[in-house]
Amino acid sequence: MCCKFDRVRSLCYHAAVMEGYYRKLIQSIGEDTQRPGLKATPKRAAKAFLYLTGGYQEDVRKVINHALFPSDNDEMIIVKDIELYSLCEHHLLPFFGKCHVGYLPDGKIIGLSKIARVVDIFARRLQVQENLTKQIAETLMEHAGAKGVGVVIEARHLCMMMRGVEKQNSIMKTSCMLGAFRKDISTRSEFLSLIR
Repeated sequence: MCCKFDRVRSLCYHAAVMEGYYRKLIQSIGEDTQRPGLKATPKRAAKAFLYLTGGYQEDVRKVINHALFPSDNDEMIIVKDIELYSLCEHHLLPFFGKCHVGYLPDGKIIGLSKIARVVDIFARRLQVQENLTKQIAETLMEHAGAKGVGVVIEARHLCMMMRGVEKQNSIMKTSCMLGAFRKDISTRSEFLSLIR
């Protein structure tokens, strides 16, 4: 209980500090933070930023929480179209899309919702898509004790759509194949065909 209280107190402190920074940031572009539309914006922005980076406060082991169940299933298990939202670590602009996860169990299966939770833990951090894909795959490989894991992410990046080259229809695809998904071309091909 004490740890939970300390965590809440710490988050409140960080929110207050961020609120001050957001106020200065808005003022630095020449805006009046006292006008009605912006008066509460620094507080709202700080709260939103804490939410969008909440993955730093999560512990993968606690989230998975022994949600591994004995199973003699040795066929591929796939969860596709897991929505994800993250912030590009280079510009702090959102990227968003879908994550597809497949794994080959080895005597145990992982609770379905835990796969989506693992995606969220790493997506809710300052990220690049390439690293995000690898982090999800390696975490599931380690904690599920799988024979192999495949992760594919398809995402749109506002840092490329709203600024810079301003390409509205570009989609970035990344993949990470571990274990049997890397070694066995037929396993990899089956996974890629099933997520299409």
